[in-house]
Amino acid sequence: MVEVKRWFLVLLTVVLVNCGLMASTNAANLVVKEDLGKYFEGFTTGTFVMYDEANDQYIVVNEPQSNQRLSPCSTFKIYNSLIGLETGVLDQEDVYTLFKWNGTQYTFPTWNHDQTLASATRDSVVWYFQELASRVGAKRMQAGLDKLEYGNRDISGGLTTFWLRSSLQISAREQVDLLYRLYSGKLPVSPQNVEIVKKNITLSENDYMRFMGKTGSGFQDDKWILGWFVGCVEKQGNRYFFATNIQAPDGAIGGKAREITKLILKDLQVL
Repeated sequence: MVEVKRWFLVLLTVVLVNCGLMASTNAANLVVKEDLGKYFEGFTTGTFVMYDEANDQYIVVNEPQSNQRLSPCSTFKIYNSLIGLETGVLDQEDVYTLFKWNGTQYTFPTWNHDQTLASATRDSVVWYFQELASRVGAKRMQAGLDKLEYGNRDISGGLTTFWLRSSLQISAREQVDLLYRLYSGKLPVSPQNVEIVKKNITLSENDYMRFMGKTGSGFQDDKWILGWFVGCVEKQGNRYFFATNIQAPDGAIGGKAREITKLILKDLQVL
């Protein structure tokens, strides 16, 4: 009986030591940089998350907010595109097929003409992606979100609106982790489709760096209350995946989130 107790204590000690090592490793891989919070002045709240792949390290501003799920707004267009390609609604060899504009006059002139996947992604054309979601259908859209393990996977807010400040929600940390899995071939999707999506969100590119990203903006009562910017920097053999969101009674838009992100990335010497 004494021998059994002794081995139990040894086993318990090993387990506790291993748990402690795991905890310290996780802590070592997360760096909270609250000094970068200065870039969020003027907003009610906001967060920045970046995963440095080569160093296996997260850099976070406002860690509690980084885990708060919010509507993805137009950042979901990355995955709406991917699901459209995966389901065959958009053909890999015919991705420039036009979706015809129905003549509705929108506030943004760039929306008021026929669209390709590339132009609709670049100009964040909501009607194009609503039409795409309709063609995909609820059953395949839900299956796509489940396959990607996207946020809360909830499309109950309506097939053409669930990502627009409605039922679908995702956190900044989840956005970063999903982008990492997308770029690293860890999702059950076609690599060719991933390359099409990456090309469409490329903002700038040169011999040593490629900067990719997608904004998202949410409004309520004619006020912009939520802004997103998510993406990746490929630079000198490394990849940096990032997500920023901001909230305010007004003025929180994707463009502002993009500006903040670029300032932080420059501060971190990524850009």
